[in-house]
Amino acid sequence: MLTTEEYKAIAADLTPATSAFIDGGFRPAISGKTFDSVNPATGDAIVQVAACGAEDVDVAVTKAREAFEDGRWSRLHPSDRKDVLIRLCKLMTRNARELAVLESVDSGKTIYDCETVDVPEAIHCIKWHAEAIDKIYDSVAPASDDHIAMVVREPVGVVGLVLPWNFPLLMMAWKIGPALASGCSVVLKPAEETSLTALRLAELAMEAGVPRGVLNVVPGHGPDVGEPIGRHMDIDMVSFTGSTETGMKFLTYAAESNAKEVVLEMGGKNPCVVMDDAENLDRVAQHIVNGAFWNMGENCSAISRLIVHEDVREDLLARIEAHMRHLPVGDPLDPETRQGALVSGSHFDKVCGYVEKAGDILVGGSVDKPYVSPTVVSATSDNPLARDEIFGPVLAVIPVASFDEAMAVANDTPYGLCASLFTSNAKRALRGARMLRAGTVTVNAYGEGDIATPFGGMKMSGFGGRDNGVQAHDQYTQIKTIWVDLSDDADEAVE
Repeated sequence: MLTTEEYKAIAADLTPATSAFIDGGFRPAISGKTFDSVNPATGDAIVQVAACGAEDVDVAVTKAREAFEDGRWSRLHPSDRKDVLIRLCKLMTRNARELAVLESVDSGKTIYDCETVDVPEAIHCIKWHAEAIDKIYDSVAPASDDHIAMVVREPVGVVGLVLPWNFPLLMMAWKIGPALASGCSVVLKPAEETSLTALRLAELAMEAGVPRGVLNVVPGHGPDVGEPIGRHMDIDMVSFTGSTETGMKFLTYAAESNAKEVVLEMGGKNPCVVMDDAENLDRVAQHIVNGAFWNMGENCSAISRLIVHEDVREDLLARIEAHMRHLPVGDPLDPETRQGALVSGSHFDKVCGYVEKAGDILVGGSVDKPYVSPTVVSATSDNPLARDEIFGPVLAVIPVASFDEAMAVANDTPYGLCASLFTSNAKRALRGARMLRAGTVTVNAYGEGDIATPFGGMKMSGFGGRDNGVQAHDQYTQIKTIWVDLSDDADEAVE
């Protein structure tokens, strides 16, 4: 890690791209409109970014379709696609510090997280999917001696990728990794709050050898770019990560256009269940603090409900408070900072609104725009703080008296993204993991698995596919059956 002054010097020298990246080059919005990309920590505009609209989406889709149909990428040999993506990873590694500083300045994320997590994990993700390209096999189904039944994967076509603002670079990697590996052409919309690293990554992809038209980045606001992507008649599928409210709109867009496939990864209100037989409460507290407050709680998989057995509640809370002292809040470009700025003024106001409503704040609760300190509150299971996705550093604590009550409270939510369970009883751990209605369940740890394990939700947290793992390739491919008749009768009929 560098010093704060060194990071600020790098930030001052940044010259971010500001135009849409379409057909292998940068171009302004057709309307000529722009919007400010704001540094959340200072409130100052960094640059003015092209505010694209439906007409820009049309151009990007046209170029993506041309690229897909002529096969410059979709029909390239798998090993050749792999080589290009590996070159992209090398370029990202060479430019890793620039990407980290750009991500921090644009999003309010700490430079510590950007340097140690977001950028390296983004590189690892793309490399992992690149290496998988020539290792995912098609199959031959059992058939008679007179037939061959082949089951093959084909790229789905032109895909629309809509990104969130909380992990801009990493979520881009989660999506373009398997999409490009599968041979698709991409039209990508970054969140308007955080467009800069997406534009830079598209530029690096072109340098690495991704052909023109294969990766297009169209910045702009949701109604102007996101909705046209969702409604476009020549986009074959959309993969969306973001809020549940916005994600559900894409189902309407698909139904009212070409019935395109839709994959949704949306909100969460993730429970962490700690039973009275949990071992090493200090370690448990460390996991909870990390899970609840990492990335300022701006994380769909964040622990936002602590469901704790009443017999260990006080002891655990004391240990949580002790670990929270190691989360300094402040300047994101200070490498000692662990809690940066919330992404925008409007989001700061939303999170503060919940903090102000908290009747019983146990730890934290201080706010100083744009910063909200990690906060632990006491709540009942029907309290909005225990039911709404706050998407900030607020942890609601709910005491329970039994395992069955804990499972009932944990599942009492419309969401089902992640869940954690701490217990030393192996049978209880496995039963609980089965009972918890979530796409990812961790036992005696907080986490999301790794790049090899699929990530996605149940219920209103999403459906239609998974990010990560080889399963991520499923959403970007179509399964085709090819049935070949080898019988002599077939030959005679042809003659």
